[in-house]
Amino acid sequence: MKTDFMLAITQLSAEKNLPKDVVLSAVETALVSAYKKGGLFAPNQNISVKINPANGEARVFLHKTVVEEVTDSKNEMTLAEAQGTNTSAAIGETIEIEATPPNAGRIAAQTARQVILQRLHEAEHNAVFEEYSGKEGDVVTGTIQRVEPRQVIVDIGHAEAILPPSEQARNERYRMGQRLRVYVLEVARTGRGPQVVVSRAHRNLLRRLFELEIPEIYNGAVEIKSVAREAGQRSKVAVAARQEGIDPVGCCVGLRGIRIQSIVNELNGEKIDVVQWDPDMARFISNALSPAQITSVELSEAERTATVVVPDKQLSLAIGKEGQNARLAARLTGWRIDIKSTTAAEAKKAEELAAKQAAVAEAEKVVAEKAGVSPVAAPEAEKKAPEAVKAEAAPQAEKAMGEVVPVVEAVPEAVEPQEEPEVAEEEAPEEVPVYTPDIFKPPPRFQQGAAETGQIRFAEDVLGFRGGKGGRKGGKSKKEEARLKKAKRKGTTAEPGTDTQGEDA
Repeated sequence: MKTDFMLAITQLSAEKNLPKDVVLSAVETALVSAYKKGGLFAPNQNISVKINPANGEARVFLHKTVVEEVTDSKNEMTLAEAQGTNTSAAIGETIEIEATPPNAGRIAAQTARQVILQRLHEAEHNAVFEEYSGKEGDVVTGTIQRVEPRQVIVDIGHAEAILPPSEQARNERYRMGQRLRVYVLEVARTGRGPQVVVSRAHRNLLRRLFELEIPEIYNGAVEIKSVAREAGQRSKVAVAARQEGIDPVGCCVGLRGIRIQSIVNELNGEKIDVVQWDPDMARFISNALSPAQITSVELSEAERTATVVVPDKQLSLAIGKEGQNARLAARLTGWRIDIKSTTAAEAKKAEELAAKQAAVAEAEKVVAEKAGVSPVAAPEAEKKAPEAVKAEAAPQAEKAMGEVVPVVEAVPEAVEPQEEPEVAEEEAPEEVPVYTPDIFKPPPRFQQGAAETGQIRFAEDVLGFRGGKGGRKGGKSKKEEARLKKAKRKGTTAEPGTDTQGEDA
């Protein structure tokens, strides 16, 4: 019977994954409650149960205190009674007296069973809490047990963890039986036992995956300086080498990207940018905004703000989709980043320069007003000698002080008259020959007649044009031509327009 008892203890210890001494301690506590509830001992009596691990024998001991005068016989005893059991007993000591009952009743057995189960549950919860409380911040592998509307239950070995919606990645869809790595976020005690909360969206999940996949980071040759992550979309990791001659970015990426690809596959295709950390904050910010090309970086230590200038074509790449690249770079560096294009930066510089010039002009105007010079005459006052300015300001000072101050007028230096330069007389402009085509020139006989008389002769006068029914425009009639021919044959000349009809007759 005792052998069967120890066999049951061993089997129970294996099922609950508890040490054997923990199970024995739970059984001993349960037997104490069973004996008290069974009526074998008073409820206020101090008793204990000890089980021999070798043979499973249970013994019950009654604890009494040695006193000079007994007031509670169930918990106290005299010195003489104590020395009968233990000769070295003294007043104030506690003496154990064996009081094992022959057997326990049915009620005591049921009570023992309930107490044993309760104690085993408490021991199991304590063991789980102690195991996973030391794993906070680590990555564990689990299997999805069930998917609920508000959470996902993941079996991580000796416990079931909760994956709340806030710690789930946006691009992931979970199914029963799926194996995945999770980050242990929190372990807390509750009324139902320890509660383990895990995450798939925490940035330290990416850090732990880098440590697991890259030996240089695990050994300490390469250090992860900072991590910025938007779960399921994109992440940035800044790394630095602790040893000379090591390329930190190359170690993380691996040959043909095999190292970083395993991490990307674990995160379901999440994009990861590995950048080199630099103690110079301007260079670090420039690296953090990769793959965009940076023209210049201007830092403001007081406001912890960086103004970054990029080419116009690189502006959208530097900002990223919905500002994602700039947002991750700001988280990675811890600085507020203001990105501007080259055109916008030059325009702002021009505005600042114009504002400075306006401020300078306003200051000159104020100085001129204080000196007693009108703003319009201020440029002329600058050309004057200092003594002249003082002379102009002296009457105002005299009026203000109420005293007569001799005013020394500044005599301007004599200016020698300068000879006026001779102005050359304007020469008459040469006649420019005008080209006239021949078709517009009058015939030679018209030119000759005009030269003799000094008057212009018309074509009608020369040709003897006569209007009328029988005349031709600009020509002779047929009768006149016939008379001229006849006169030439006879040797006489006839003027155009003369009547030779009588002579011919």
